[in-house]
Amino acid sequence: QSWSRGMSYCLHSESHLDTGPIYVRENGKLHVVNQGAGGIQNVTPKARPFSLFSRSFSVELCMNREDDRARRQRTDHFIFTYTKEGNLRYSAKSLFSLVLGYISDNVDHIDSLIGFPEQIAEKLFSAAEARQKFTEPVTGLRALQKFTEAYGSLVLCSLCLRNRYLVISEKLEEIKSFRELTCLDLSCCKLGDEHELLEHLTKEALSSVKRLLLKDNSLSDAGLRRMTAPVRVLKKGLENLLVLDLSCNPKITDVGIGYLLSFKKLNCLDISGTGLKDVDAVIKRLQMQIGLVHSKVPLKEFDHSNCKTEGWAEQTVLQWEQAVMEAMKPQDNLRSRVATLQFYGKTHRIKEVVKCTLVEPETKASGNLQFYKENVQNCNLPLKKEVASSHELKNNKKRALAEQERERTSKQKHLCLTVEDWDLLNTY
Repeated sequence: QSWSRGMSYCLHSESHLDTGPIYVRENGKLHVVNQGAGGIQNVTPKARPFSLFSRSFSVELCMNREDDRARRQRTDHFIFTYTKEGNLRYSAKSLFSLVLGYISDNVDHIDSLIGFPEQIAEKLFSAAEARQKFTEPVTGLRALQKFTEAYGSLVLCSLCLRNRYLVISEKLEEIKSFRELTCLDLSCCKLGDEHELLEHLTKEALSSVKRLLLKDNSLSDAGLRRMTAPVRVLKKGLENLLVLDLSCNPKITDVGIGYLLSFKKLNCLDISGTGLKDVDAVIKRLQMQIGLVHSKVPLKEFDHSNCKTEGWAEQTVLQWEQAVMEAMKPQDNLRSRVATLQFYGKTHRIKEVVKCTLVEPETKASGNLQFYKENVQNCNLPLKKEVASSHELKNNKKRALAEQERERTSKQKHLCLTVEDWDLLNTY
């Protein structure tokens, strides 16, 4: 009776809620209740698929950009290697490596690195460089400035941008952030007198430059006047310059050479291929004023092999150049297009990258005008080691005094500042 009451209750409840088939075990056998006939059948139960969700349930797949980054961060915590048997083995990285990676990912948020140990800072710079953080437009400049402010010449002591005017135009602010450079090669960049980088050369940040190569840059006397104004008047700027290359700048004349006389520490000078009018007078003037002697043979200081990019940011400069070359890659297919157009009788103007061509004819016309300072106390003596008579020595002294008087008067003329000079000096 209890079983029949339970069954009747279940059958009565089925009218309100469909709970599916009901199974009852009796005398070791399993019975199923047949709801339609109201009876019980001794049949083997059929497996009904079990579903967790209703038929109206739907799923929308959303891709989150942070998933890949989070997955990469999880895998970055391990080092994956292979055993001799070829099995994959992984080991956890050190806490130092994990922290270094995290800081390098957020290097642009660092407030300052002044006083931070150089050994760890170099590893931090390398980690950020490997992630190409310094190639980013805005954050890269901000991160690079943190390193240059704190470590100066360690980040970069020598920079070679020879024939890399595209890198200069794209990464000018980054280049200006470098401090305490001792060697800077800007040859064959066609910068001109008004370029912002040439004005930056006179700033205090680059007062440490000792070797400056400005070959074939379309410079004139006006550009030299701007470059030497801080040295001539304020005794600042490029006052520590030792080697200067101004060759292949045909717009530089005798007047521009007069501005170079303020570089008292200058040991080597190259003015081949310039527009000098009286070469003999310039040679004598350089020898009398700053002790530079005309060299009969080319000097090794101007073979452009001594200036290389050196420092922590050496690979960074290469990344900048590769990025510029990648941007110029679509123009590599222009030759095939030109060939196709020419085949069909059409003409097309192509703007190709102009490579640096040195002014060889002008250099040969003026001759080799390279100067060096002799390692003797009196640099005004002639190059030939001949024993001169006392009479000739007296005449040489008189001539030297006369030349000094002339140079003194000419120097006073050069110190007469124009309105542009005062405007330039007011910026310091």
